[in-house]
Amino acid sequence: MTQMIQRMNPPSLPDAGAIGYSQITTVEPGRMAYISGQVAIDPDGGPVPSGLADQTDIVVRNARAALAAAGATPQDLVMVRVYVVDLTPDRMNASMPSLLALFDGAQPSVTGIGVAALADPQFQIEVEMIARVP
Repeated sequence: MTQMIQRMNPPSLPDAGAIGYSQITTVEPGRMAYISGQVAIDPDGGPVPSGLADQTDIVVRNARAALAAAGATPQDLVMVRVYVVDLTPDRMNASMPSLLALFDGAQPSVTGIGVAALADPQFQIEVEMIARVP
């Protein structure tokens, strides 16, 4: 049986697998889920935390809930885009442990994007995902 999602880190590119993602992800035809950017809003409407790491934890919980609602798991992730306000290596490092926990070892293709602002001035991180639904 052919694997529906294939991840690659060819030797002609830097080894992204060593830090938790893949340079290339190919997908066999099937049903796809395009999941809107998840931000640090609790479903119960609690306050948005001021710290990036705390916001990332909420974003990851929301992302997992969105995947489950779509009938997918982290193993089904194809592409993840991470938008971070005022992105620096230190700020990316603050969010990486939670993001890697979201991936659950799947190593999807990932793009980190520094932005000046998100939809609300409180938000420091937003994660959008594409998954192949089994």
